[in-house]
Amino acid sequence: MADLQSRVNDLHDLLNQYSYEYYVQDNPSVPDSEYDKLLHELIDIETTHPEYRTEDSPTVRVGGSAQSTFEKVQHDTPMLSLGNAFNEEDLRKFDQRIRDNIGDVEYMCELKIDGLAVSLKYENGRFVQGLTRGDGTTGEDITENLKTIHAIPLKINEPRTFEVRGEAYMPRKSFFNLNEAKAENDEQPFANPRNAAAGSLRQLDSKLAAKRKLSVFLYSVNDFTQFNADTQSEALDELDQLGFKTNQARQRVQTIDEVLAYIEKWTEQREDLPYDIDGIVIKVNALEQQEALGFTQKSPRWAIAYKFPAEEVITELLDIELSIGRTGVVTPTAILEPVKVAGTTVSRASLHNEDLIHEKDIRIGDSVVIKKAGDIIPEVIKSVLDRRPENAEQYHMPTHCPSCDHELVRIEGEVALRCINPKCQAQLVEGLIHFVSRQAMNIDGLGTKIIQQLYENELIKDVADIFYLTKEDLEPLDRMGEKKIDNLLKAIELAKSNSLEQLLFGLGIRHLGVKASQVIAEKYSTMDKLFDVTEEDLVTIHDIGHKLAQSVVTYLENEDIRALIEKLKVKNVNMTYKGVKTSELEGHPEFKDKTIVLTGKLYQMTRNEASKWLALQGAKVTNSVTKSTDLVIAGEDAGSKLTKAEKFGTVVWSEEDFVQKQKEIEG
Repeated sequence: MADLQSRVNDLHDLLNQYSYEYYVQDNPSVPDSEYDKLLHELIDIETTHPEYRTEDSPTVRVGGSAQSTFEKVQHDTPMLSLGNAFNEEDLRKFDQRIRDNIGDVEYMCELKIDGLAVSLKYENGRFVQGLTRGDGTTGEDITENLKTIHAIPLKINEPRTFEVRGEAYMPRKSFFNLNEAKAENDEQPFANPRNAAAGSLRQLDSKLAAKRKLSVFLYSVNDFTQFNADTQSEALDELDQLGFKTNQARQRVQTIDEVLAYIEKWTEQREDLPYDIDGIVIKVNALEQQEALGFTQKSPRWAIAYKFPAEEVITELLDIELSIGRTGVVTPTAILEPVKVAGTTVSRASLHNEDLIHEKDIRIGDSVVIKKAGDIIPEVIKSVLDRRPENAEQYHMPTHCPSCDHELVRIEGEVALRCINPKCQAQLVEGLIHFVSRQAMNIDGLGTKIIQQLYENELIKDVADIFYLTKEDLEPLDRMGEKKIDNLLKAIELAKSNSLEQLLFGLGIRHLGVKASQVIAEKYSTMDKLFDVTEEDLVTIHDIGHKLAQSVVTYLENEDIRALIEKLKVKNVNMTYKGVKTSELEGHPEFKDKTIVLTGKLYQMTRNEASKWLALQGAKVTNSVTKSTDLVIAGEDAGSKLTKAEKFGTVVWSEEDFVQKQKEIEG
């Protein structure tokens, strides 16, 4: 057994060495096959002799058992956000303030990695806990997922106890591979690597996180007393020596002009990097000077983040295509000569509506300026008039629907053209896609491509047909293996038991959103009772206006819709409200019958989770701040709603105030 223990120790050392060479130094000394062979040998030993498995074994990199939830943990010291600079003037003001306070200064410039901030705790040299930033005060324990990141050492050679902080991110190669796999499975791709990294680290099953191939850059130490460093630069060098991965593009500079030169360099070269950055971080290098400058309530006074402006590029507008939404709205989309914008290739961009096209005088054949709103959604900003060719065509929307050839109409007060043919194929397909979406019937596995296949093969013509699908129907379809078919049929069967509000929202009644569906379903309990409801009945409900009431009643009076509901009933699709009725809740006096608005980013829960909790306490959660609003709960980056609340003198809580009150109520 001593020989086996010795072999386990050797495997640990070799696998840790090879992992460090590959993921930190980017300089592997052995082929992947050698690493895999040794890893499988260790897995076999641990499977046969579980007493040899340790918490820091390299085998934890492949992930373990799934968790039911992530525990909330308070940070030892807050993970503060940085103040932002958007231009040279902002940076020069920052520099002047620093120099006015402490005199001469040296700065450390670092790339601002576009990912998810994390903290890593080590005890006696072993990685014991990893947290998300959360709201800065409290984060989520994602230790098991972070263990799957090879760039994070599970143990270091020195028995130190400390906390290091950094940014977990998804390399562009991993992002490309992940979205390619999602496309093959008819799943919605991630919008960008940042979202993909955050989503991966919040997977309850660490095996899924392991497959995503994330990495990390460490950029700070929580407590420098365990380090022999007097500067930020020396602290990062010491992290390198301990086996951590830090970003080597950092640079020490003496003047603000050198800071600006560093920014210019990486603004030009950012697309050459194998990962995304969204700015540059500038820190006072000397730790003693950092301490002297101190902190505001939200951020350190000794650091600032320069944010890159939204990237704009020029390309050619080749054509304008039209798409028809489930409500019949016809939307023009620019077809572009493919061009790279903010890290991705763009060949289509939004033009919104015909009025906007004419207002900006955008013509087919023009050179146009493209940017990504929020670095995500591409849109056409303007035409470059001095490049306009003589044959550039003015664009005019068609008079008839490109899908069904029905005459298009413009409803009074709207800018969009609309197809009002209820049998329009494009609308029917979009309606089917909406019906199976997450906030509606939530039928996992029924993606856009499969819906289109089913429709084109005349297997479904309306939403009820989904519940009549059989294994024999699905087998001839492309990429439909036995396991995929079984999973899809199980998901369809599961959807039959959804509560009434999900069905209502899924039907796609015009103006009826998620919240109003919930309110109406709770009020009337069953679909049969809803058939007898009048417009006058509906407008008596809080937040239901005349336009929505008229739309719901008109929809439910339609004989085709009543036949559709009967068709759903035949397949035992649930027609009753299963949630808790607000009227039956005792609630809590702090919230009962209070009108509450949520605004800004919440980190300790989703907006939906917060709304549901408040509803259980008898509160009414609304979207608009008015004089009758009792309370506004403001997360990070709260905007106009917070401003309006302050103007009205409305009570405002932070997310932390809200969480504390929850704890008091729940004991």
